[in-house]
Amino acid sequence: MVKKSSTHGILRTGMGGWNFAPWRGVFYPEGLTQKRELEYASQHVTSIEINGTYYRAPSPEVYRQWAATVPDGFLFSVKAPRYIVQTKALATTGERVGRFLEGAVELGDRLGPVLWQFLPTRSFDPDDIAGFLDLLPTNVGGVALRHAVEVRHESFLDPRWVELARERGVATVYTDSPDYPNLADLTGPFVYARLMRSEADRPTGYTARALGEWAKRATAWTDGGDPTDLPHVAAPQAKKTPKDAFVYFISAAKERNPAAAMALATAAGIA
Repeated sequence: MVKKSSTHGILRTGMGGWNFAPWRGVFYPEGLTQKRELEYASQHVTSIEINGTYYRAPSPEVYRQWAATVPDGFLFSVKAPRYIVQTKALATTGERVGRFLEGAVELGDRLGPVLWQFLPTRSFDPDDIAGFLDLLPTNVGGVALRHAVEVRHESFLDPRWVELARERGVATVYTDSPDYPNLADLTGPFVYARLMRSEADRPTGYTARALGEWAKRATAWTDGGDPTDLPHVAAPQAKKTPKDAFVYFISAAKERNPAAAMALATAAGIA
């Protein structure tokens, strides 16, 4: 269920992808055919981050097929391809950005944020990064676009990045990754979180306490708040306009991530 309100943003929870063999018999029922896995998954979470687009561009027909499979209100996020984000000079990638987005908008009203994940070796070059952000359109083919950037180099722990992202209206991805620097500064009109600490020996990936804490943070985001217990580069913002929030469980104990997404939705009162 997607909760809609004039005074609250919408919280969506999900995981990365939907084709993962260890989910069969754990998340997916025994006997469910692989071609029905997306249909099943989209009935149990409210968003999925498409990771395969990082490696290979689907055809427009495939995007349209995915969109037709999921229910009303469901949104995909789409991870931008590596042939763009691994380019040395990001500001030179305009043509490639355009080609990729022309395909992604075939999802139509099932398209949520576009995720641009930088390599851990990508340091903060203000001029190149600003030039790249200027390439990201807010609309393609009549489909509105919103962009999230995941930074993985400590040089982005810089107030100049926060200011630049806010000026360009892109969200900074928050992760709880043990391997990369984390910043929860709100820089866009929505919130994007990728949680990476699920544990195989826990049926829901995280403890009930941890899920309860994430539910409080997610609710704060959708209420327009800025959780002060998460790491910030700049000072947390005073309460502002409510924001939609996308919270995905990614990597770590992947077999537990669907259960974690569903448990978070329950803890947040949206399931």
